[in-house]
Amino acid sequence: MTLHSRSVAVTVSSGLVLALTLSGCGDEKTSNDRPTIGFVSQNTSRDFSNEMSDGFTAGAQIAGGVEFVVTGPPTHDGLKQVELFRELTTKAKGGIGVSAVAPELLAAPMGKVTESGIPVIAVAGGQIAPGAGVKLLLENDNYELGQMLADEAIKRLPAASTGKVVLGSNSPAQPALDQRAQGMRDRFAEKLPSVRVIGPLDTQRDAPPNLVAWRTLADANPDAVAFLGTGDIDAVNLATVRADTKGKWLAGGFSLDPRALQGIKDGNLFASVSAEHFVKGAAAGWLLAQHAKDVRQLPEGWLVTPGLVVSSSNVDEIAQRQAAKDKQSWFRPQVDAVITDVEKHLRPLDQVR
Repeated sequence: MTLHSRSVAVTVSSGLVLALTLSGCGDEKTSNDRPTIGFVSQNTSRDFSNEMSDGFTAGAQIAGGVEFVVTGPPTHDGLKQVELFRELTTKAKGGIGVSAVAPELLAAPMGKVTESGIPVIAVAGGQIAPGAGVKLLLENDNYELGQMLADEAIKRLPAASTGKVVLGSNSPAQPALDQRAQGMRDRFAEKLPSVRVIGPLDTQRDAPPNLVAWRTLADANPDAVAFLGTGDIDAVNLATVRADTKGKWLAGGFSLDPRALQGIKDGNLFASVSAEHFVKGAAAGWLLAQHAKDVRQLPEGWLVTPGLVVSSSNVDEIAQRQAAKDKQSWFRPQVDAVITDVEKHLRPLDQVR
């Protein structure tokens, strides 16, 4: 896969003026002198990953004064991601954001790049592998996101509920998804202790086997009161299984995929928690652009980005937002809340969960 470079057209908008004023930016560099920043996504086929890439583009545009390159493998392919990262280092000397499929595979290449003086930041993935030399992670509090989904399920279950809650993960041992599952388990234990929580069980990463996995789990657990997935494809396929089986159980997950949003509209998902990947991508693009222009230093630590519950009460608005050609205007208040007060959202890296 080749890299795609897009020039940033600097326009004077109220948001841009705000960002530049707060950062103390001086005169813009001429186009020929603009530094280049880059982003390596997890893949180019999944909704969540494309959201992050689109956000990175928006963040670079908000900051202005940079060129940017966005790339990623077609599917979850750690070795291909390493190859694309190495290729990107020859172009994006101003800094690189990486959303790692397998952080341990990228640790050594990232370590060499950071030692050379090119800043590298981690975007999502739930952890920074030892040896990467990376001092900034932009990520949700995924434990908290898990609690958010559990709370929405608990609202819809009787206080004396028994039976099972089945948790599934399309990427077992992936730190962010494990934290979501733990957040759900702990919340059910606290608020609905009579329910038996099972999992997270492996529901497979690719869509077809993921669908089979959820069908199998639904058939094997007729006494389940809820099936909850930790990944985006889990939400999509849970909606399908519930519709096909006319299930009475609750189904929920973590996705803004149009099929998941339709599942909420149809009543087959009670809710989906969005990790708001666009926001974390935008914050990453803005921070790298500002650093590349010598406007500000990169912060160090865990920059916690927000999550959002999507349910029947707001699904139409969110679907409209996701379908808009210009998402930047919709997301701008959330992005501004992060980039105008970065320190407020910072936690130490050793607190990442």
